[in-house]
Amino acid sequence: MSASRRTTGGRYSTPVRQVRFEADLAALKEAALGAMEHAYAPYSNFRVGAALVGEDGTVVAGCNVENASYPSGICAERTALGSAVAHGFRVFELMVICTEAGEPTPPCGLCRQMLAEFAPGLMIVSYTTGGQEARWQLRELLPHPFNPHSLDR
Repeated sequence: MSASRRTTGGRYSTPVRQVRFEADLAALKEAALGAMEHAYAPYSNFRVGAALVGEDGTVVAGCNVENASYPSGICAERTALGSAVAHGFRVFELMVICTEAGEPTPPCGLCRQMLAEFAPGLMIVSYTTGGQEARWQLRELLPHPFNPHSLDR
């Protein structure tokens, strides 16, 4: 996806909303970079910070936390999501991810699935500390998620 891709529809479709989007984006980027600094990644050395904005404008961040028992680790995106849910938020429109990678990094498949439960239309913006940026809609990254309707009988 092109880094210059713009969103259409939803909260960010009008000029007034675009100003809000840019303000949210700046706050989330700052929070994600701060969270990345606290990441615990002694095995991969791949530090990640992520931040979501709640419907009232509250920013909630998370970082990846690795473990010697590798499957026990948790990604920054799921840490941020879990914290946001613990704070009572259930609706999200924007997530920012920050890494030290050479290219912007999208969420892994497990994180995509978790995010789709709450925000199938989520806009994801990924930054590198080197200044690279990419934007995706979660629907592009996970076009057919397993969702509550998948449980219908």
